[in-house]
Amino acid sequence: MIKIDNIYKLFGNKDVLNGVSLTIEDGKTTCIIGKSGCGKSVLLKHIVGLLEPDKGNVKIDGVVVSDLTRDMLFDLRKRMGYVFQGAALFDSMTVFDNVVIREYERGIRDEKYLEDEAKRVLSAVGLLPSGNTDSDNFRREWDILKEKKPSDLSGGMKKRVGVARALVGKPDYIFYDEPTTGLDPVTSEQIDDLIKQLADTLNVTSIVITHDMFSVYRIADKVAMLDSGKVRFEGPPHALRESEDPVVLEFLKRYE
Repeated sequence: MIKIDNIYKLFGNKDVLNGVSLTIEDGKTTCIIGKSGCGKSVLLKHIVGLLEPDKGNVKIDGVVVSDLTRDMLFDLRKRMGYVFQGAALFDSMTVFDNVVIREYERGIRDEKYLEDEAKRVLSAVGLLPSGNTDSDNFRREWDILKEKKPSDLSGGMKKRVGVARALVGKPDYIFYDEPTTGLDPVTSEQIDDLIKQLADTLNVTSIVITHDMFSVYRIADKVAMLDSGKVRFEGPPHALRESEDPVVLEFLKRYE
């Protein structure tokens, strides 16, 4: 479980986070919404330990993230997967190398493990056939896909490769930063289905930062809306739709 307890973060004269408290439940998908600049990405950076709060703390499974040493934080991040906005694939690298790059960075050079892991996660996101990895069809698809570069992929395929990379190592937590931005409606729906499927089949705890309210209603178990550095709303998607808070209503009118 991730517990965010009354955190504050000041940048210059701006209170980006102004007493945010939020609980992220295990095995659930929590969507964090709010206007641009409201602190969504800053909050996520506190969770992964890229930023430290000026006040308050973030606990993951009872451990205060800002109290961890560099090595302890490195170990914690092994349990996390991060899907960047726009997928953030390396243009000069193949699909295979993009997927296993985090394992390379950890010093893992076992070729069989890396290949098996890449096959597993690329199958999980629907880029390779499921089932028998020794079949002629699987081998043919694998040989083609693993050598492709990002320039050979559609927007939806790039996003799936980004998700596959986040799944390497079987993380407990997956963080998605605007996963459907820039995608057409059909592909966005496919990515939503993928996020939901992974949450259901892998029982991972997911945090999704998004402006896409269609995605929120499709995938969220819980929604948290940030406004003026605070949590303005927290609850299930149906309660968000039924809210009478004028700030919430204004946001929904703009983004629905």
